Amino acid sequence: MNKFKSWFINLKLRNKILLICLMASIVPIIALGSIWYYQIQNLLMTRETESLDESLNQAVLNLDYKLNNYFNAINQIAWNDDIKRGLSSNYDNNYEMYKFYLDTLTPHLKTTKSLQSDINAITIYGDNKMNSHGDFFRPLKDIDHKSWFNRILTTTNPIVEVSDENRTFLVLCQIFDRNHSVTNIVQMDINYDYFFHSLTTLFEQDYGLVIVDQNEKPIYTFGDFSNKNRSYQLSTKEFIQKLNNELLEHDFVYKQASLSSNNWTVYLYRPMETVATTTHRFRDTFIIVIFSCILLLFISIFFLARVVVRPLEKLAQNMEQIEKGDLSVTVYNSGTDEIGNLIRQFGNMVVKLKDMINQVYKSKIAQQEYEMKALQAQINPHFFYNSLSLINSKAIIADQEDISQMAQLLSTFYRTTLNKGKSTIYVKDELENTTSYIEIQRMMHSNSFDVKYEFDESMYNYSMLNLLLQPLVENAINHGIDHKEDLGKGSLMITAKQSEYDLIFTVVDNGCGMDKETLRTILTTKTKGYGVRNVHNRVQLFYGSGYGLVFESELNKGTTVTLTIPKVANN
Repeated sequence: MNKFKSWFINLKLRNKILLICLMASIVPIIALGSIWYYQIQNLLMTRETESLDESLNQAVLNLDYKLNNYFNAINQIAWNDDIKRGLSSNYDNNYEMYKFYLDTLTPHLKTTKSLQSDINAITIYGDNKMNSHGDFFRPLKDIDHKSWFNRILTTTNPIVEVSDENRTFLVLCQIFDRNHSVTNIVQMDINYDYFFHSLTTLFEQDYGLVIVDQNEKPIYTFGDFSNKNRSYQLSTKEFIQKLNNELLEHDFVYKQASLSSNNWTVYLYRPMETVATTTHRFRDTFIIVIFSCILLLFISIFFLARVVVRPLEKLAQNMEQIEKGDLSVTVYNSGTDEIGNLIRQFGNMVVKLKDMINQVYKSKIAQQEYEMKALQAQINPHFFYNSLSLINSKAIIADQEDISQMAQLLSTFYRTTLNKGKSTIYVKDELENTTSYIEIQRMMHSNSFDVKYEFDESMYNYSMLNLLLQPLVENAINHGIDHKEDLGKGSLMITAKQSEYDLIFTVVDNGCGMDKETLRTILTTKTKGYGVRNVHNRVQLFYGSGYGLVFESELNKGTTVTLTIPKVANN
């Protein structure tokens, strides 16, 4: 639970809104949809069950109707006095017997058969001494071995004898005659398939039907199942077993009904899956509706979250930029709601912050300018230049070239350093200032290090802040070459080149180099005097945060410092 709580708290606001709204919307939709779906499913299952029951009752009524017709027809024969009399008479000759057949028995049986198209034949079996007459009259000995023979002799009511195995259907009735001792039985042979044909069209497919008598002897079995439901087809024995063991309702919906005209029980069953299939269309509709609602909700909530969160995200990005020193504000909101007020107040705060920072920057620049002017003012240029000129003249008279050269270099160095009190200088003069300083240092170091210059003369006429390169060279000599530990001679290389928009100066030495911590803090650590940190701050204050110094160094191998400033044409 704590993990989930922590995970939820750390979610982005957009995702929190999405999750909460989706949960609050999806749960009721799924709950209501599920209730609706199951109610519809139960309703359809009930309707299917009722349809099953109705189909079965119609089929049973149809069978009862047919059986009653057979019973009526056979009773008309069994209780016909003319037929009784003719079957019990003692005939003196065949003519009288033939006349009975021709005038009474044959017409009556033919008429009954013609009225019932599903009757294959009607035959009377008797033990009177009469000749056989086609299928209309046969001797009783032809049927006295049948399993039902003794049973038919005990009743005067019609009975039905059906065999599912042999597919035979017989309606039998004894012709009862009190006045005579003869035995006559009417047998009506019914077309088995025709009688049960109506049961094969109750449904289009996937159903079974079983008819059993009072002894659970199969009368009729039918099954019509598609290939995918073929496993549901049951034999009569399997069906009775499942029925007796109360297993049938696990896989099937079934109904049973009894024939009023006979002691038969009819079972109609269908696979549960087939009945449930009718609800699949509603299930698919339900799923489509649910997913459509969820999708619509997701889209709506997504845009809601975007409207609410996107301004806050931009506001957070602006805060990160301000934290890094970028005071540009890119988020605005004209709304008057809480978010709009927050963004507007933040924008006002940034504007005030810019004004305050600009004032501080301007004051720092002014302070540095004042310090530079104060430094320059400490020296009387005319007196200094005259003194150097005098030293140079006397050195020449005394044939002291080194002293003369030093005087000239100092004159050039301080002339470009003072720069008539101006803060900007030609690139050419800045490079001349730097080379003068380097040559003075070489003389002071007894030429213990070499120097190499690579200057692009096409950039000489651009303007730049003065005294940017001399501190870098001073740092390279005093803190790099002077502390070199190996025996090799020190070297210094100064390059000046340009790109499309920038001027790029590099100072490379092979001195002692710096460790990683010193390299990391060199532009942030305060030092005595006018060091590289001051150069870097002057450049960024004057040209912007995109310019300044970049240091690369490896301990005991040397240091490279790169100064990048924009191209500024001289006015």
